[in-house]
Amino acid sequence: MTLTLSEAESRRLVAGYGVPVSPFVTGTTTDEVVAAAAADPTVTFPVVAKLCGRAIAHKTERGLVRLRIADEAALRLACDELLAKAVPEDGAVVVLVSSMVDGNRELIAGLNDDPQFGMTIMVGVGGILAEVVRDVSFRLVPITEADATEMVADLASQRLFDEFRGEPAVDRTALTEALMALARVGASESGLRSADLNPLIIVDGKPVAVDALLELDEEAARA
Repeated sequence: MTLTLSEAESRRLVAGYGVPVSPFVTGTTTDEVVAAAAADPTVTFPVVAKLCGRAIAHKTERGLVRLRIADEAALRLACDELLAKAVPEDGAVVVLVSSMVDGNRELIAGLNDDPQFGMTIMVGVGGILAEVVRDVSFRLVPITEADATEMVADLASQRLFDEFRGEPAVDRTALTEALMALARVGASESGLRSADLNPLIIVDGKPVAVDALLELDEEAARA
């Protein structure tokens, strides 16, 4: 059996290893969320708000995401609406509020505990092109800096890493460091079955994860 962590739990875990994630706060009540957002200078408007819980798998389909929230009054309204949508089957929930992140280029990265090969790490082109292009690169964990650099170089869509639509070229060193941080998660977290960072948005040339989802072996997670 596997246990799926909430987005908030997943973000905190990977961030602890150095994976760059968009600034965020959480709370269980509207007042708690608004106060946390006001107290954290890294969380700036406009923001996105999501209802998160271990049993919530499809936030968008259930209308559990609010985008481009412009001010505190709108955030308070969004939190009230999201918390009202929680159902008993969701279990414990929190509202996650994160700074909005915009960029024209999206990547995906992840981990998977393959039954034959063991823990693997991947990076690829994300966004609307992911299913069409299927441009991905894999390595076995652990990886070296050279491995991470080669993973990026292996991707066919190299022009996406150059200056693009007025945005600077991708900082390949920052992307390499993000992959190495994700690989540390795979090498260090006992019972990890998979991890998805989707998408990794390129902001000012650097990758930023705006969503994360981890699955653990349930017995190992409880331990």
